[in-house]
Amino acid sequence: MDMAAVESIATVLGIISVGLLVRQNIWCWPTGIVMVTLYIFVFYDARLYSDMGLQVAYVVMQIYGWYYWVFGGEERNKLPVSRIAGATALAWLGVMLAGTAGLGYLMDKYTDADLAYWDAATTVMSLVAQYLQALKTLECWLLWIAVDVLAVGIYAYKGLVPTTVLYTVFLGLATWGYIEWRRSESGSAPPSAPASDPC
Repeated sequence: MDMAAVESIATVLGIISVGLLVRQNIWCWPTGIVMVTLYIFVFYDARLYSDMGLQVAYVVMQIYGWYYWVFGGEERNKLPVSRIAGATALAWLGVMLAGTAGLGYLMDKYTDADLAYWDAATTVMSLVAQYLQALKTLECWLLWIAVDVLAVGIYAYKGLVPTTVLYTVFLGLATWGYIEWRRSESGSAPPSAPASDPC
């Protein structure tokens, strides 16, 4: 398998998927499923095992997000953008710190993983961000911005050039996503998809 080609295809799908996500378009989920499936192989080849495991979890969470966006609103209709409370945010911070320490230790001690703790940090933060994204929570974008900053450094160090470019683009898209979802939350943004689109 030509891993460079797989990585390039996954990169293109990733940009498309996040662009659709920013616009709250339901097609972000199926394109995302294909992207993360391809990245399972890319990260296995790069020995970034935490990231590889993350992609497996993403497949499940993408399916959940797809379902929840369609049926998770009141009376099983369109899901609006929401926010998390301060206490909940602190609880998630604790989960991320503990998860990073635990996963980083396991990967450092029991595998040949590179950058074990940094890789664990992006993995744990991404899982939380993905879950909050599935719930259409505004703060998911702040986590994605933090993840993207770390990921750019990790992937550049590992020589994964297309993926480094992808996460640089993701950083810009995450910033755009935060702005757009915040406008949507306040009701100031015009609809970005036809009325017939379920999201």
